Amino acid sequence: MSTGFEKKKSKTRTSFAGSVDSFDITNKFQEYFTQITDPRAERTRYHLLTDIITIAILAVIAGAQGWEDIQEYGLSKEEWLKTFLELPFGIPSADTFRRVFERINPKQFEQCFQVWVQSLVENLGVEVVAIDGKTHRGSYDRESQLKSLHTVSAWSSEHRLVLGQTKVSDKSNEITAIPALLEILDISGCIITIDAMGTQKLIAQKIIAANADYVLSLKNNHPILHQEVKNWFETSIAQGFPGVNVSISQRVEKGHHRIENRQVYTVPVSQLPALHQQDLWAGLTTVVMVVRSIQHWNKTTHEVQFYITSLTSDAHKIGSAIRQHWGIENSVHWTLDVTFHEDESRIRSLHSPQNFALLRRIALNVLERETSFRRSIRQKSRRAAMNDQYMVSVLTAALPNSTLS
Repeated sequence: MSTGFEKKKSKTRTSFAGSVDSFDITNKFQEYFTQITDPRAERTRYHLLTDIITIAILAVIAGAQGWEDIQEYGLSKEEWLKTFLELPFGIPSADTFRRVFERINPKQFEQCFQVWVQSLVENLGVEVVAIDGKTHRGSYDRESQLKSLHTVSAWSSEHRLVLGQTKVSDKSNEITAIPALLEILDISGCIITIDAMGTQKLIAQKIIAANADYVLSLKNNHPILHQEVKNWFETSIAQGFPGVNVSISQRVEKGHHRIENRQVYTVPVSQLPALHQQDLWAGLTTVVMVVRSIQHWNKTTHEVQFYITSLTSDAHKIGSAIRQHWGIENSVHWTLDVTFHEDESRIRSLHSPQNFALLRRIALNVLERETSFRRSIRQKSRRAAMNDQYMVSVLTAALPNSTLS
């Protein structure tokens, strides 16, 4: 006996040119988000949850910045969407999208996201995972006494993928959110890079326990250790590192109307006098100094940064990991704010800020994965909005290769 869904599937395959790809690819992508519990009472479920989530993802890929944008995308693409979605009552209203995403459990949504991303990277291998926090400034509401949403994300620069996201509790900070994020990631064999906020003994211990390595930025939040490392490097570099087994790497990069000269120095901690609370830093093996000189058209800036790491002293390898960490700021946060206008978003109610933030990261990932159209993320998003077959290509790139055979 045929079901209504099977009839719709058969009709879809014969009625529209190119619909086979749309149906197959979209349904394979939908499968990753089927474990989300529908938060609505059964009597009010006029629209399928999978339809709502799918339209929202496609709309945000196409540049939607709010619930009205998502509804408008659905209405303008309704004929195409009907080739692979059921849409028993047509396109949901903006209020329906808002109410559903206000109440979807963000933990479930993030878990589905994590399963999808893991399917992408399990055959690729991830070497460096950069972890950093971001404040969603537009989510702050003084009248309702709502604090800005703050999330911590993990980023693979080599594969240009957001690997995971977790919310920072309103009454906490990144120090507690980072361990929670590490727990949901498979970091075995990876190098974890974290800015100064995450330079904590318990976080280092957790990374080592997970059979991973760390590169942690060392700043004034650990004043004694920072000053000891700083003083030792200043003295040793002035003397030419006499009798010290130092690894040095130098790199010059040109681009964006500037020239950057970067020198990385790494030294085993065994070459230094005992550092403050050295034994409390699990796996601590090497200290690092990075000297950056950036020549702009009208000025030259200099900065010196220090790090501690569980990696053996190798300036080239450690310098590469540090350089990849900067990608989360340049490639993720900048794109989310400039292309997806995340900082300007006024979505604030209940779980909707966290869930919409994840929609943006899904969109960023799939657009980064699509490489046939070699343009900026903004241009890819615009093409996906205007060209349904390109949207299918974007979703195809969002699937692991094994599912396409």
